[in-house]
Amino acid sequence: MYGLQDWAAVHRVYKQTHSKRETARILKMSRNTVKKLLELKEEPVYNRTVYHSCLDTFKELIIKWRCEPYEFNGTRIFSELQERGYTGSIGPVYRFLKRVDEDVGLISSKATVRIETPPGDQAQFDWSEYSMVIGGRERKVYCFAMILAASRKKAICFSLKADADAIYEAIQELFDDLGGVTLELLIDNPKALVIENNPKSENEILYNPKALLLARHLGTELNACPCYWPRKKGKIESPFKYIEEQFIKGNTFATMEELNRRGKTFINAWCDKVHGTTKRIPNQHYLLEEKTTLLQLPQKHYRDKKLQKRIISPDSYISIGGSKYSVPVKYVDKTLQFRITYGFRIEIYDMKERAVLTLEVSDKPHDVRTEPAHYEAIATPVSTSIPQIRRDFIRRFTNGKRYLDAAGRKFDQPTHYARKIMLLGELYDDAMLDRFIGYSVDVGKMDIVSFKRILKEYNAGNLVLPDVAVIDAIESSETSDYRDDDPALLRDCSYYEANAFVEVRG
Repeated sequence: MYGLQDWAAVHRVYKQTHSKRETARILKMSRNTVKKLLELKEEPVYNRTVYHSCLDTFKELIIKWRCEPYEFNGTRIFSELQERGYTGSIGPVYRFLKRVDEDVGLISSKATVRIETPPGDQAQFDWSEYSMVIGGRERKVYCFAMILAASRKKAICFSLKADADAIYEAIQELFDDLGGVTLELLIDNPKALVIENNPKSENEILYNPKALLLARHLGTELNACPCYWPRKKGKIESPFKYIEEQFIKGNTFATMEELNRRGKTFINAWCDKVHGTTKRIPNQHYLLEEKTTLLQLPQKHYRDKKLQKRIISPDSYISIGGSKYSVPVKYVDKTLQFRITYGFRIEIYDMKERAVLTLEVSDKPHDVRTEPAHYEAIATPVSTSIPQIRRDFIRRFTNGKRYLDAAGRKFDQPTHYARKIMLLGELYDDAMLDRFIGYSVDVGKMDIVSFKRILKEYNAGNLVLPDVAVIDAIESSETSDYRDDDPALLRDCSYYEANAFVEVRG
């Protein structure tokens, strides 16, 4: 649409040129435009075309629902309009609401009122997924976290799974780490905890029955935050970025147990630093004001599933998932119970559900894991393997090799006596036995009966062993004073021939 200036210019130039073509060339317009403007005897007036919207008849209602006391959001208003005959899409509703918010002066949807709860009232729980190197390979790991809303004291644990069992166990473990239970637990909306939380419905939140049993067991009350409204649990949302930047990145871990151990140390050290919002140290705030307000922890953890049972094999192994794990030998032929938590931790209990030990699941198929300490009650103090007896005897005693060499020339089974001697280690230390071994070689009494007789005479005071220092001095003097090349010790062969002749005559 051309304006007043264009209309005036066309009339002015045309009066001078008397040519529409020339006027169009000078003003750089099309001839049709020049023609239209010349036909207008009065200055042009802009008339805007008004387009009607199917939303027009509902605008008063929208303004009403947007303001107090209703304050409906866009989806709720759209739903209400549809029930009243609105046939359009939701786009025009949101565009009109934007203008309403500007005109009415409603506060931005990003504005948030910080809520501070009294000590002991609320804890917030959530988790985040990370990718990290565990045992030399990259794995998907879930970090469960909980924070006390008042003191900001935090606790974390790591899992290979984020299923219902892992969530229930993590909530209890984190409350254990925090030293008590809060009156309320603010949670997100996973199916393991919440079945339905419809913001469009007036019905109450429908919680998972097992989650309600867990809450009853702990003595707390679940409070699911509104869907798509993470700011309500912002206290637990913000730490995950810090955990990733300050702990996850650049670190590798040999096992999941090591990851959990180091993670708990890290989070406790973080709680010893001043919090940016409260300007207080969470651990101190917790000890001074919140610890005494927490509810007492239950004696046992809530379990959704029953423990599984296994009979321990004669060689003291429990079979789980195709792999075998040793247990103390006192449980052989007995039944033990177990469960796997977090996808990596095996907890073993006796039939009275008393903890026996905790293991980590092997990621190797058909693996056999043995702990030597589990067999100490029945372990033989000395090996029965001949090669191992030789190695142990030489390793333990400086006279060991000399004894075996000398006994090998005298007995068919020198390791038989060597083993008997090592069994005496329950009564004598190795240093003392080493002296007796050297003495037995010197006097040629190396069988076990003679060896024990030497010990008996020594204990009765009838035998005195040479002092080690004296023996060393003698050996040193023998090697230094009596050399094979000493001229004083060299004799001609005729000496032995002459003496032999005299002895024969005699």
